[in-house]
Amino acid sequence: MSNIVGKITKVSGPLIVADGMRNVRMFDVVYVSNQKLIGEIIELRGDCASIQVYEETSGLRIGDPVLDSGAPLSVELAPGLVGGIFDGIGRPLEALRELTGERISRGASVDALSRQAKWRFTAVAKVGDEVRVGDILGTVQETPIIEHRIIVPHGFGGKITQIRNGEFTILDCVAKIGEKEITMLRKWPVRKGRPYKTKLTPTAPLVTGQRVIDTFFPVAKGGVAAIPGPFGSGKTVIQHQLAKWADADIVVYIGCGERGNEMTDVLNEFPRLLDPKNGQPLMKRTILIANTSDMPVAAREASVYTGITIAEYFRDQGYNVAIMADSTSRWAEALREMSGRLEEMPGEEGYPAYLSSRLAEFYERAGVVKVLGSEQVGSITAIGAVSPPGGDLSEPVAQATLRIVKVFWGLSASLAYKRHLPAIDWLISYSLYAEKMADWYMVYISPDFLSLRATAIKLLQEDANLEEIVRLVGIDSLSDKEKLVMETARSVREDFLQQNAFSDTDTYSSLKKQFKILKVILDYHSASLSSLEKGADFYDLLKPAVKDRIARFKYLPEIQLDTIDALLLEIGGGL
Repeated sequence: MSNIVGKITKVSGPLIVADGMRNVRMFDVVYVSNQKLIGEIIELRGDCASIQVYEETSGLRIGDPVLDSGAPLSVELAPGLVGGIFDGIGRPLEALRELTGERISRGASVDALSRQAKWRFTAVAKVGDEVRVGDILGTVQETPIIEHRIIVPHGFGGKITQIRNGEFTILDCVAKIGEKEITMLRKWPVRKGRPYKTKLTPTAPLVTGQRVIDTFFPVAKGGVAAIPGPFGSGKTVIQHQLAKWADADIVVYIGCGERGNEMTDVLNEFPRLLDPKNGQPLMKRTILIANTSDMPVAAREASVYTGITIAEYFRDQGYNVAIMADSTSRWAEALREMSGRLEEMPGEEGYPAYLSSRLAEFYERAGVVKVLGSEQVGSITAIGAVSPPGGDLSEPVAQATLRIVKVFWGLSASLAYKRHLPAIDWLISYSLYAEKMADWYMVYISPDFLSLRATAIKLLQEDANLEEIVRLVGIDSLSDKEKLVMETARSVREDFLQQNAFSDTDTYSSLKKQFKILKVILDYHSASLSSLEKGADFYDLLKPAVKDRIARFKYLPEIQLDTIDALLLEIGGGL
């Protein structure tokens, strides 16, 4: 129950200052004025509290009451999350629209998860079992794809005295541990990371189906990656592709300060798209957090914490979760605005001095962990888009992010303008996970995978150097071997790295298909190099028939990969 504890003394946009707040705590949720606008305490000085309000503050007056909830900002965790669309502080947008119409009314309050919906609970544990935090009590088939595992909540443990199968709401008692009743609903403070048993080293890739990512700059399951790039270079499209095709069990997509039409595209597109692994709509394994650029700026700051807390909840059930934050630059802008209104000492370009630590708090909650209770392993892979003004990677948000992440997919506006998509620049991007996953590639793909990758990257770097010479003195100044390098690099760029998101067969490419396409390109290069050394004419090696076959391979369905094997045999026999 909320109690009036203070009164407004200052209103500065989304920042409210109230006095009489001596007995409240940092990060408590409060309700401002008689409209009960939701806010959060972010600073305490004596009996004065600074409150960031997550709603429009126009019309507030000095002397309006402030009510304390006595609890921090928390998110509801229970069946009903998957397929849901929530705002930055965890309110369900569909239910808010039914309550208030197309525009969210100020002070609108609705339960994040339905109290009326019933879910079929199937017990896994039994009466008499000794259980501890994290053990699985039972399951709910939330969607055709996701089995929601109801685990022993924090603060509980002991012998099960009652557990039953049946259909229940999230507030009904499904089990008893001792005399304590267990329901399916959990609440967790968004700013506090959920505990786990052990953090592990990532050893397996998050396969995305995007060749430039999976082969050249892979991210591990449980890894962290950043996608910096200027406006129009394709950050959001790449994140959409990752959300669609990454082999994660659950995808949490945070639209943090992005344009409303981009979130609309996601909302319209995902229900129509089918998961390639099971044929179900992608929304059946996706949770959307929508806090668009026209929504209150303060809620942006909370949206990434809401998203990562939901991701941790499913990680604790033993799932592999991918979280997309689009974009952390808009989130940092919200930090800067609130810091300025608090009159804190500004850091570089006006951002607060704690920008780096806040970014690290978010990314450090990713990782591969051994979860509490069982021996299961879960992971969170965090991928954040960065939108530096003018594509300037020296600005504070990009630099702070690069100090934290281990994968950098640098986007190039010039590649995007040439319609080379995805526009990831292979000359500036990097991944620090590739070598750590060598054993996985050796077992599941090929012992030659990493050596092929290294050869291709070296060819592209040599091509960039030769391009400078060609601009200065023309291509005729190059030797035949150097011309062959440029021809092979062109093939790598156009026939391998370039990918068509609108082609049914090219939008997703398995790792085996990626390996075979790259191998045929590089084997043809090796065979041509050998022929040159034996005196062959360079132009005789540019066989249109072979080049056309290689160019068409990326459009092959996965079931026709033996076509690539046939050409590999021909090249091995000497074309």
